[in-house]
Amino acid sequence: MQTKNYLKYIVEEIHSTVFATVDKNGHPVTCAIDIMDYDESGLYFLTATGKNFYRRLKNNENIAFTAMKGEDTLSCVAVSVQGKVKEIGPDKIPELFRKNPYMEKIYPDVCSRSVLTVFKIYEGVGEWFDLTKLPIERNSFSFGIAQPAENGYFVTEKCIGCKLCYSKCPQKCIDITQKPVVIKQEHCLHCGNCFEICPARAIERR
Repeated sequence: MQTKNYLKYIVEEIHSTVFATVDKNGHPVTCAIDIMDYDESGLYFLTATGKNFYRRLKNNENIAFTAMKGEDTLSCVAVSVQGKVKEIGPDKIPELFRKNPYMEKIYPDVCSRSVLTVFKIYEGVGEWFDLTKLPIERNSFSFGIAQPAENGYFVTEKCIGCKLCYSKCPQKCIDITQKPVVIKQEHCLHCGNCFEICPARAIERR
């Protein structure tokens, strides 16, 4: 999927997220936040200026959230994002209320909405993790100027073709038809079984 489709999925299919910020002592704090809109450049949510959440956002622009959809683990799709936010003010509030009419029950009139302001996640990297499929499906995406870091396990030229890594891989996501063998990153759990069993130490963790 393209990045915009991941952002759309977060807003339209999941919506409510577990959001992490950092307090003045550097300790992580989580709260439930609805992601209310998206475009090609990022995600939008709102909060009240009197909340501790607002103060944490103003003191530290770095955030993270995880959003999940599914009734249990094996029916779950999870999307996680790490990024930066900026306050863009109240101008987008009428649009967010039109797209999220349930907000009218929380802030029923113009007067009560005067404390609200909108933030944009303008830069971020994310990961899609789908346990509804076998093998599992994962992918990375980014928006703004952020670029996803290469992570997981990779096979180097030290590979001797013994195929022990495949024997221990729970998703059988290693192509052993070539040497060095190749880990199919889009199906990898990042469990490390291949890394632990490789006798040639040909597998790197990044």
